[in-house]
Amino acid sequence: MFSKNLKYYRLKNRMTKKELAEKVNVSAMAITNYENGTRRPSMDILNSLAEVLDIRVSDFLKVRNENLVFSHGEFRKTSSLSAGQQEYIRESVEEYFSRFMTAVEVLGGNVLPEAPENHSIPLSDDAEENAEMLKKHLGLAANGPVEDLIGILENKGILIYECNPDNSSFSGMNGLINDRPYIVLNSEMTPERNRSTAVHELAHLMFVWPEEMEEKEAERMATAIGGAFLFPESDAVRELGVHRSAITNDMLAVAKEYGISMMLLVKRAELCGIITPSAAKSFYIKASRAGWKTAEPSRINREEPTLFHQLVYRAVNENEISIQRGAELLNTSYESVKEMSSSIEVEPCL
Repeated sequence: MFSKNLKYYRLKNRMTKKELAEKVNVSAMAITNYENGTRRPSMDILNSLAEVLDIRVSDFLKVRNENLVFSHGEFRKTSSLSAGQQEYIRESVEEYFSRFMTAVEVLGGNVLPEAPENHSIPLSDDAEENAEMLKKHLGLAANGPVEDLIGILENKGILIYECNPDNSSFSGMNGLINDRPYIVLNSEMTPERNRSTAVHELAHLMFVWPEEMEEKEAERMATAIGGAFLFPESDAVRELGVHRSAITNDMLAVAKEYGISMMLLVKRAELCGIITPSAAKSFYIKASRAGWKTAEPSRINREEPTLFHQLVYRAVNENEISIQRGAELLNTSYESVKEMSSSIEVEPCL
């Protein structure tokens, strides 16, 4: 797996083949051959590659899970990500889930919940109806706040990965691993935006999208489904009332309760006819001036995927793998895994 690991670490360091080649004094074609697996570097070059990429030689030798078939979703045509950044995200997904699925296989392979069927929900023209169907598909209540969305998706068998592509324009992508759905989120985004993005990508995975639908329209509908999923019209009316003459501070509490941004709450209120387009426009102008369009303050706790860590700690505690192997799978320290593997000290009640 040297070739895959070399490519991953090169992209992680944001280097082109030419840039890496110049630093280790080889040709760009040599790097291409190394990454294609048609040539192997000498030990001297291997050491140079490791030094330039700021890793250990042993990192090149990490075993990848070869039982995985990836089907990555397409990046938007309007994406501002460079080809290299897109490639890095795909490589990052494969590197992460190789470690993840190794932990799954160590525990017997049946530790993941059965995932909902992909691309099986008929798409209608009504976002509210689509959102309700998506919740039904996942076995969720039609109304009320969706708390710990990331945890819910993991418990439904949908794999979640947070990466840091160092590009704020990237919000998320989706794909399949051996036909199991995965969603990638930007770890630098706010919790509210991550929640919206997760449902957006979930919609792309679960609905049957017409082949003739243009990308712009598909993106608009996926976004609308996400909004209706997190803040249904019936909830919006109950929480905000039938009519509002202005955007007021009490609405911040509702946004926090439902784990959504104020930008999304106002948009939903406008779509549901609770506020007028002019009131919404006035808010958008003020919010844009305050920088909320790209960096609205977060009001909720961060939701993070935890399943991978749970699986590794379980494998260590059941003596299926060593503490050192657990640390390698999680890319963390020996001490942190050892701490999670120690017995719980229970104080007696007096």
